[in-house]
Amino acid sequence: MAHQATAHPAVSQPAPTMAKEKVLLIEDDPDIRELVQYNLEREGYSVLLARDGEIGLREATNRSPDAILLDIMMPGMDGLEVCRRLRADRRTVATPIIMLTARSEETDVVLGLELGADDYIPKPFSPRELLARVRAVLRRARQSDQNESPSRIERGPICLDSERHEVTIDGQHESFTRAEFRLLWALMSRPGRVFPRAELVDLLTDGEGYILERNIDVHVSAIRRKLGDHANWISTVRGVGYKCRDD
Repeated sequence: MAHQATAHPAVSQPAPTMAKEKVLLIEDDPDIRELVQYNLEREGYSVLLARDGEIGLREATNRSPDAILLDIMMPGMDGLEVCRRLRADRRTVATPIIMLTARSEETDVVLGLELGADDYIPKPFSPRELLARVRAVLRRARQSDQNESPSRIERGPICLDSERHEVTIDGQHESFTRAEFRLLWALMSRPGRVFPRAELVDLLTDGEGYILERNIDVHVSAIRRKLGDHANWISTVRGVGYKCRDD
């Protein structure tokens, strides 16, 4: 007698889970580390911890975080030096950095931005504000990876490649932070068009307004410094903003 085949119900496969975005916290204060870790993990992020700058640099280069929270005031290697080294390394040049600082002086904020930080939060800060800033820099990072089209712009001696996040000047590679790259891309994609500072703020913050217009001046100064002999490709329109040469 022939045996009837028994139908087995299909075994449902678990839906693939998206990898958690990783946030590296470089902070020497254990209480702040615990507070930030708790709130980030409750929000669904994977948190990497480093208690000093040396450990933070190793974690940043070896673990490839999606964003970095970096305290300025640390013993040994301070946060400003950590930021400088992160921006000099091709592996971390485009990783968003938010500076955590107890200092209120504008010079410290400006220096952090000049070194390549994307944003800053003065201490003490609320967990809600921290999470909002982290979400914002991660969202901007994702969008900047997807939105630039075409993937390449050339203006005179300057070439931008959005797929590689590379800027070459006279054929030589130069490291640009994500914020600097986005600003230069916007200016060079519309040569001759004047971009008001407020519009450039919106470009970097997606309208959330965390960055001040003064910060745009800092980023443009850093761009010009990296352009070197070709800094005059970006000109200031007094009282308005900036534009790229159209010749």
